[in-house]
Amino acid sequence: MPGRVIAVVGPTAVGKSELSLWLAHSLDGEIVNADSMQLYKGMDIGTAKLTADDRTGIPHHVLDIWPVTRTASVADYQRLARAAIADVRGRGKTPILVGGSGLYVRAAIDNLRFPGTDPLLRERLEDELANTGPVALHARLAVVDPAAAAAILPGNGRRIVRALEVVELSGRPFSATLPRPESVYPIVQIGVAMPRTELDQRIADRVARMFGLGLVEEVRSLATHGLAEGRTASRALGYAHVLRFLNGEWSLREAEAQTVRATRRFARRQESWFRRDPRVVWVTGGTGVTGHALEALNAAELQRA
Repeated sequence: MPGRVIAVVGPTAVGKSELSLWLAHSLDGEIVNADSMQLYKGMDIGTAKLTADDRTGIPHHVLDIWPVTRTASVADYQRLARAAIADVRGRGKTPILVGGSGLYVRAAIDNLRFPGTDPLLRERLEDELANTGPVALHARLAVVDPAAAAAILPGNGRRIVRALEVVELSGRPFSATLPRPESVYPIVQIGVAMPRTELDQRIADRVARMFGLGLVEEVRSLATHGLAEGRTASRALGYAHVLRFLNGEWSLREAEAQTVRATRRFARRQESWFRRDPRVVWVTGGTGVTGHALEALNAAELQRA
């Protein structure tokens, strides 16, 4: 399929990176990152970022570009990801978008337009968040935009603030900024999934491996570069939990256990997000996933022929 873009999506720890490398080698492709936390420099162990050697010579784009003090911007990511996709396609290669950040994937491949921001309004809402907590702001959001409130967890202060900001700036519901899927590229989305018990064990094993590889030392080092002040990076899975250990709030054992619990909850939300997109073709991770993915690609090409 000329000019197609392939997206490999699904929950964390399911094997997206491994599949994407196989696809890149098989299809003369290059990877475009769609993991919101892998954009941050130095956040390597806790995001399971592939090392240079692990990338097996496959170029990776939109990776390691932001300092940990920078607040994430999906609109900025959209511009960067689309520029990378255009570059890869322009050289006759296949862009392979990889990640579990659902909104980032949609920003890259779909006709999404993001409202602007107002620094003074954002500051006021951030102050309210700090003073009253996310639950109070979530209750306000439920009044002005029930659909957005239903989709955003009451504890996700950053997304609640953004939704309220959009409502005040545009006079329209935040939920209205996420229209029905409308791809801007010929796209094949492959979703990787596996039974919950198996994925839960993989998550526990991955977290144990991260702590064993030096996640605490990584967080301690990043803290000297402003990690705790970063509104986005400081909330990342594992990093937020290790910061609480370093602050004396939790034991190391508790930080690891809480990281496992939070990651499992996050994985369920990721899968739920991608399951709502009817364009995603699902394959079972683990043994045989490459063959299943190839079948999905061939079937997608036949449907478009």
